Amino acid sequence: MVRPRLAPATTIDGFTLETVVHHGSMALLWSVTHPDHPGPLLMKLPRLFEGEDPATIVSFEMEQMILPRLSGPHVPRCIAIGDFTRQPYIVMERVPGASLYGRLEALPRPIEEVVETGIAVATALDAVHRQHVVHLDLKPSNVILRPDGVAVLVDFGLSRHDQLPDLMEEEFRLPYGTAPYMAPEQVMRIRDEPASDLFALGAMLAFFTTGVRPFGDPQRLANLRRRLWRDPVPPRALRPDCPPWLQEVILRCLEVEPRSRYASAAQLAFALRHPEQVPLTARAAKLRRDGWAAVLRRRFNPAWQPQLRRPSLAGALAAAPIIAVAIDLTDQPPALAEALRATVGHVLATVPGARLACLNVLRQNRIAPDQSLDPEGHNKHLQRLAELRHWAAPLGLAEARVTFHVLEAVSPADALLDYLRQNPVDHVVLGARTGSLRRKLLGSVSGEVAEKAPCTVTVVRPGQRGVPAEPPPPRHPA
Repeated sequence: MVRPRLAPATTIDGFTLETVVHHGSMALLWSVTHPDHPGPLLMKLPRLFEGEDPATIVSFEMEQMILPRLSGPHVPRCIAIGDFTRQPYIVMERVPGASLYGRLEALPRPIEEVVETGIAVATALDAVHRQHVVHLDLKPSNVILRPDGVAVLVDFGLSRHDQLPDLMEEEFRLPYGTAPYMAPEQVMRIRDEPASDLFALGAMLAFFTTGVRPFGDPQRLANLRRRLWRDPVPPRALRPDCPPWLQEVILRCLEVEPRSRYASAAQLAFALRHPEQVPLTARAAKLRRDGWAAVLRRRFNPAWQPQLRRPSLAGALAAAPIIAVAIDLTDQPPALAEALRATVGHVLATVPGARLACLNVLRQNRIAPDQSLDPEGHNKHLQRLAELRHWAAPLGLAEARVTFHVLEAVSPADALLDYLRQNPVDHVVLGARTGSLRRKLLGSVSGEVAEKAPCTVTVVRPGQRGVPAEPPPPRHPA
């Protein structure tokens, strides 16, 4: 069948083309309407002209397979798919908002904006990774911010779904991606590594912070490969007001070795939300690139190669959860405190890549003014932080694996639930003390958290290890 002429007012399977809104290198985006689908809508049509790159068709096939399998606020909703035997197309919602590409006109960006952008994009990556997809072409033009600040990832033509055939890997021998943001393993044609997206996000954050692409914009494979042994200029060397903690985060994302980056997008988002808890290493203090001696050692050492492949995307995420533990520092019985610590220790021992967040709620008065100092003149908030560190010390965790948070609120249950909703926590552990008349009448904190938490909950009782409560629906589709 002859394909219809692509012009305004053309109808394809009931969708009427209006105007071209974007000319991409591999596809055109048209605004379209349909009587059965409320708008606004976009139709993506591959470029099928003479002389086009064969990867255009293959990447479009990949997106047709992947996009309908994705859901949630961080991806455009897929409406319809067109058959290649007639006219291939993808119809999706037209996401309200603007892409990050427009921000490149005024670089560098304010530090606060860079951090908020990083949180939004890392949260979107976490949602997509949990649905078995590595994006592999993260760049400013492929991120749209909704009016409420939620990031939406678009253009999944180069993506990898770990439960589908990878046509791009099967049919081509060259790496595909956008040069300034490609991870070293992508240059080596490794396409199943979720940390590749974290590298791309680190490159974006460095660009937004300094106005300089950390690896330039190389157009040849030989120049792309330099990022395997040449480190980027530290952001603080280009922008002195960049906080050391932010440089620490960016340079960790840009590590050559994927396992030296954050274990998951969720852990990266967590670090950006809690800068005061980011452990500072030598990365934070760097003001110049590595010397040529170090570069040459990496370049010509045949034994130096990044350790890449992980068993699966699902396995990588399962190995890097965020665990939270709620600790009552006021009147928790010693037996319960010990049972709580034993349970947390058991969970962490079984998942070595897990990160622990220790939580305590400093209860506030509903009516009377609160005092920040205790009767001895000590700051209550700082005192609680010190007590949390003392509680966690027997677990023997490295600084990078544990953070401490004192939440000030009238309602402990509400404070804990707000924290769990705002942070990508996978599992929360909390104690249940012995019953009392007040708890029977008003309900317990552990009971309310177990009922409403957006993650798995384990409730621990004195003298025993906790048993997971009935888990709610998962935070992200799987």
